[in-house]
Amino acid sequence: MPRLLLLLPTTTYRAEAFLEAARRLKLDVVVGSKRAAMLDDLGDALFLPLNLHDLDEAVRSVVEFARATPIDVVVGVDDHTTVVATAISAALGLPHNPVPAVAAARNKHRMRELLSEQGVPVPRFALFSVDDDPEVLVAPSPTPLSIAFPCVVKPISLSASCGVIRANNRDEFVAAFHRVATLLEKLGRETVGEGAGKILVEDFVPGREVALEGLLTDGELQVLALFDKPDPLNGPFFEETIYVTPSRLPEAVQREIASCAARAARALGLREGPVHGEVRVSDRSVWVIEIAARSIGGRCSRTLRFAAGMSLEEVILRHALRMDMPSLAREWRAAGVMMVPIPRAGMLEEVRGREEALAVPGIEDLEITAQPGDELVPLPEGTRYLGFLIARGKTPEAVETALRDAQRQLDFIITPAPVQSQRPRAMSF
Repeated sequence: MPRLLLLLPTTTYRAEAFLEAARRLKLDVVVGSKRAAMLDDLGDALFLPLNLHDLDEAVRSVVEFARATPIDVVVGVDDHTTVVATAISAALGLPHNPVPAVAAARNKHRMRELLSEQGVPVPRFALFSVDDDPEVLVAPSPTPLSIAFPCVVKPISLSASCGVIRANNRDEFVAAFHRVATLLEKLGRETVGEGAGKILVEDFVPGREVALEGLLTDGELQVLALFDKPDPLNGPFFEETIYVTPSRLPEAVQREIASCAARAARALGLREGPVHGEVRVSDRSVWVIEIAARSIGGRCSRTLRFAAGMSLEEVILRHALRMDMPSLAREWRAAGVMMVPIPRAGMLEEVRGREEALAVPGIEDLEITAQPGDELVPLPEGTRYLGFLIARGKTPEAVETALRDAQRQLDFIITPAPVQSQRPRAMSF
């Protein structure tokens, strides 16, 4: 029976789906993480304590463990654990992407360097230190980068729009720069990793944003899904809310998006496994915003169902183990997810309207992941959502309508939090 080493961060929404896929495939599972207490149900899985923020130590620990308990495949579920999984796979002699390619996919600056070198359209960009004076960066005198407005200020190693801020002028740029620098300091090096102390500034690209879910096999990209994001993402913050598939974009545009994503994966050196891309479609081109060597985050993968009832996680595990793969055709119905946004900062006291939301035609599931007593921090400092709504319907329009109608049924009772307690939480996307 094949054995899977599943690497999980201390906070994640992805554990349940991967563990369920492993059970369906009858895999032996070893969970590698900092502590077992963060998992509600490991089932029959073994637990291997790993310090995933010390790459060399994690690799040594797994290699020693594998001498007595052989590992057939290593899978990470987010940007950081995917890098660790790749390094472990290399040490064990298992098939893997090049470690530098996966590391570049996590580093927004290095990613843009490689894509730009290969002619893949990316916004004009420059990297700065948190110690740089933003007043000087936008001073009238010439600088290495002439910052154009509007621009976007962001960390290089966080996800789900955490710390991403649009600036339309000099004053907004200075405020955004300081705000991102403060966020990085509060989150700490363990969370931001190599992005500690670094801030990326890039041109704002207008247009519609879409997400691509794909699978690489020997360097060839197969698109599994293309999600429209019907809510405009124009700033000042970039909170994602609704994803709907199939896309309503013209077929020619969809082909261009797929081609651009494939070129981006090649430019990074990625050849195997899942990829998740974020692209902007403007009047002039398709622009790559992100290309990650992992699958979609949060509970969003629940929107995707493939032949024989396969989940996205089962597809990923089958692919990694070179198991027989049923058709990757998705079910015929449109599907979508709403990442329920945090309306304001404070302490969550109560959630009302759940039954009413679930009664909306087309709504399949509602999961409120925030708990009463939790402190809620909106973007750009926030690192979590209130929960997830899943809908299915005959058309993308019907799915989008169902998600919006269900959200209107929800009422979140939030009370003010003490000022000193309002701080970013651990990443949980």
